Amino acid sequence: MLKISELKNIATQVRRDIIRMVNGAKSGHPGGSLGCADFLTALYFNIMDYDAKNFSMNGENEDLFFLSNGHISPAFYSILARAGFFEISELASFRKINTRLQGHPCTHDGLPGIRIASGSLGQGLSVAIGAALSKKLNNDNHIVYSLHGDGELEEGQIWEAAMFAAAKKVDNIISTVDYNGQQIDGTVKDVLDLGDLKAKWEAFGWIVLETNGNNISEVIETLKIAKEKTVKKKPVVILMKTEMGFGVDFMQGTNKWHGNPPNDEQTKIALSQLQETIGDY
Repeated sequence: MLKISELKNIATQVRRDIIRMVNGAKSGHPGGSLGCADFLTALYFNIMDYDAKNFSMNGENEDLFFLSNGHISPAFYSILARAGFFEISELASFRKINTRLQGHPCTHDGLPGIRIASGSLGQGLSVAIGAALSKKLNNDNHIVYSLHGDGELEEGQIWEAAMFAAAKKVDNIISTVDYNGQQIDGTVKDVLDLGDLKAKWEAFGWIVLETNGNNISEVIETLKIAKEKTVKKKPVVILMKTEMGFGVDFMQGTNKWHGNPPNDEQTKIALSQLQETIGDY
């Protein structure tokens, strides 16, 4: 089990990877990726049970994770590489033509760690629920995790899936919502106000937890509590407050960096705020 200081070092390095990848491609989504670095670090380096060196699409006898908000692929790719699914050096190929690290994760090139193509928002919860039901049918007691954007909750399919999971007592799933209040066209409140999300999820029959997604210690504790609440006839959702662009002062708290890459000078400034911890790719 890694110490909190070691996890923080990994999260910082992931943020460096994100900045360098998006700058190198002159394309990508740094804002949400930076905001979710702590969560993904906690999940993959402290919580989940998986075998990175023997990845298989069927995912039997291991925990599964599905990234629904696929535009934060820079964070996901960095985490997978740092966790040993593929070589860290491959991060340099991000968004290049004919490479495996496309802007949104895809499956046709067989990149280890990727089980669904994502980026068309609203679909990931349905897939995760299907995987969770499959585990039940196979008497596999492992947990299925998924991550979603708060803007993604404007998609109707999310709520159809949420209703189904509660009605069918899919209680081996833990879904997390990145609740940063920002989306590509502005604030979530201005685009389509979600109202009281906790009340909504509870009304749909889910167990609801809340956490600060930019505090690794708190994320770990919340995920542990979430695990304890599985297998109780209800699905579990975590509303995770984050700040878009967390870790880089000029990117924080604004939708400007949802899908814009930093130029070379901005990249230097960002990297100066994120000191190298475990080695750049």
